[in-house]
Amino acid sequence: MLEPIIERWLPEVYATIEIFGIIIIAFGSIKAFILYFNALFHHKRYPIKIELANALALGLEFKMGAEILKTVLIHEMNEIYVLGAIILLRAVLTMLIHFELKAERTHGDAQAAATNNY
Repeated sequence: MLEPIIERWLPEVYATIEIFGIIIIAFGSIKAFILYFNALFHHKRYPIKIELANALALGLEFKMGAEILKTVLIHEMNEIYVLGAIILLRAVLTMLIHFELKAERTHGDAQAAATNNY
């Protein structure tokens, strides 16, 4: 009874969630690009890497959520392997982005402390 409803509406749901992830990544990239040019022309420091990394991490989380929803409609083991590989790659990318974000924040805090000492 519930299965036909899920098979009918779930593709639209996970496609919408993937679109949200794409929009977040696109707007975050545009924002980081604008901050980059603003920093070039005004000679100010902006946390450009942090802005971009936050957008990428959030966008990947949305896309990974959509991939998890896709597991409901899997009928063959080959589909599970492909989907598992996609989820694993996105999880690794998210972890790398979070690692880079943490390193950038630590580096930024160290630079701020060094600037305040002078």
